[in-house]
Amino acid sequence: MGISFDLNNFIYDFSCNCKKVQKKSFSKGQTVTTYIKNRNQLCILLNGHVDLVRYDSNGNRTIVEHFSKNDFFGEVFYKVTVNNELIVEAKSACTVLFYIYDELKEQCDTDCKFHNTLSERLPELMLDKITELNTRIELLTQRNTRDKILMYFSLISTRKQKKSFELPLSLTDLADYLNVNRSAMMRELKLLKEEGLVDKIGNRITLLYK
Repeated sequence: MGISFDLNNFIYDFSCNCKKVQKKSFSKGQTVTTYIKNRNQLCILLNGHVDLVRYDSNGNRTIVEHFSKNDFFGEVFYKVTVNNELIVEAKSACTVLFYIYDELKEQCDTDCKFHNTLSERLPELMLDKITELNTRIELLTQRNTRDKILMYFSLISTRKQKKSFELPLSLTDLADYLNVNRSAMMRELKLLKEEGLVDKIGNRITLLYK
């Protein structure tokens, strides 16, 4: 879908003009935040990379989403239940803006004018997020590991408008993101290379079928 307004300017205004916003820095491996029921939190990643992850009762890890610079996340985009806790983990050193509100249009004590802008832009941001989540659902509902890999590569290629690109995730994290067995994924990657569908050198993928 894409955003119709200048995202960089929006984020700059958000960080400079709203007195309720907080900026925090994190080191690789730290927990950035957890999603908690009934908390209205909006976060913006200013730099670095973070993952939204879920651990089941057996300790199995699934990467729900991967975020990079200027991506938005937080409870505002998810319905959180007691048994559905999500954790945001820093994959590298990063800086995040945090904003928690009781009422979206409630003004800061300093009569911050940014809330009007935020209330105008938030619906578009949420629609963009819904589009991303629908794509994520389509990816996870692919019938097998190969189809998931090929669709993921196609999505990255389309986003970057290049046939050759660096994977934004490690192979271990990619398996968690696709919700597949890592060994099975590695076998499929090897077969895809042998069949001439993709070329893989390190973390650089080149699509040969497009």
